[in-house]
Amino acid sequence: MRGAIGARRDRPDPRLFVGAGKAEEIEAQLRLLDAGVVLFDVALSPAQQRNLEQVLKVPVLDRSNLILDIFARRAKSREGKLQVELAQLEYLATRLVRGWTHLERQRGGLSKTGGPGEKQIELDRRMISARVKLLRERLKTLSRQRRTQRRSRARRDVFSVSLVGYTNAGKSTLFNALTRAGTYAADQLFATLDTTSRRCFVAPDVEVVLSDTVGFIRGLPHAVVEAFKSTLEETVEADLLLHVVDAASPAREAQMDEVEHVLQEIGAGGVPLLRVFNKADLLDAVPAVAEGPHATIPRVFVSAATGQGIDALRKAIAQQVRSARSQAADAGEHDLSDRHCDQPAAPIAL
Repeated sequence: MRGAIGARRDRPDPRLFVGAGKAEEIEAQLRLLDAGVVLFDVALSPAQQRNLEQVLKVPVLDRSNLILDIFARRAKSREGKLQVELAQLEYLATRLVRGWTHLERQRGGLSKTGGPGEKQIELDRRMISARVKLLRERLKTLSRQRRTQRRSRARRDVFSVSLVGYTNAGKSTLFNALTRAGTYAADQLFATLDTTSRRCFVAPDVEVVLSDTVGFIRGLPHAVVEAFKSTLEETVEADLLLHVVDAASPAREAQMDEVEHVLQEIGAGGVPLLRVFNKADLLDAVPAVAEGPHATIPRVFVSAATGQGIDALRKAIAQQVRSARSQAADAGEHDLSDRHCDQPAAPIAL
C-alpha cells in the first residue's frame, strides 16, 4: 500500500524536519497502510534521518538515498558501477557523523599492551576512505582512456554531439533513431547511466560522433555529480549539445531550467545548444524546425518513437556542423593573416 502526505513549513525542524505533530501523522498513516518504508522528497541530515527512524520504527530514505539506489540498480558497465559505488560511499561517509550510536562503541586493544582501542566509527571511516581512494584511482584511469579517445577524434576532425536532458525525456530512444544502435531504452528513471557513443551520418557529407549520456533530475545529489564527472566530461567537451525535452510533460519548463542549471554547474554552459522537443506525437504537434525565443536557439519537434521529424533533426545538426566548421575556418584564416602581418618584412637580396 502507498500513501502520500504533504507538509508546509517556514523552515525545517532541526530534529525531525517535519515537526513532531506531522511525524505522528506519518506514523498513523504508516499503521493504516501497513507500509514498511518512508520516503522523503528532500535531503535529510544524518541526525534527522536517525531521529525519524526512531520515531516511525521503519527505515527512512531521503531523496539522495533513493536516487543512489536507482543508480545502483541501473549501472551495467564497469565504469558505471565504480561511479555509483563512489557516490554511495561518499553519501554514507556523511551518515557516519552522529548517525548511529552503536558506532561509538570501542573495540578492545591488542592483548595486555592495547589501550582502550578504536571506536567502530573510526574503523568504518578509515575503510570507507581507503575504498574511496581506490575507486578514484580506477576512475582516473578510465578518464584518461576517455580523453585519449576524444583526442583521437579531434585529430580526425570528427564533430562530437552529446544528448543531454531530464531523465526519461527519451534520449536513448532518440539515440537509437539517429544511429540505429539498438541500445537499451525504457520508460523509467535513469535507464541510461553509461555513456554510449556511435558514429553516424546526418548528411551524406557530414559525419558526427553521437553520445548518449546520463539524464539529469531535480535535486541531483552532489555526490552523483562528483562521481560522474568523467562521464559528464563527454558533455563538457562536446561540439554541440542536443537538449532533449519531454514536450508532453506539464513540467517541461522547470525541467529545462534544471538541465541548464546542471550544464552550468559542470562547465558546459558555453557549448552550442540545439533544443529537441521529443514526444511530439503525444501533443499532435507537427514535427518541424522552429526558431526559439529571440531566434537564438533553434527548436526541433520530433517523435523518436515514431520516427517523425528525425530527418529534419539530421538536417538541423548538419547545418550546425557546417556553420561551426565555417566559423572555425574563418577564424583560422584570420589568425593566419594576423601572424603574417606581425612578421617583419623579409630582406630583399640585391
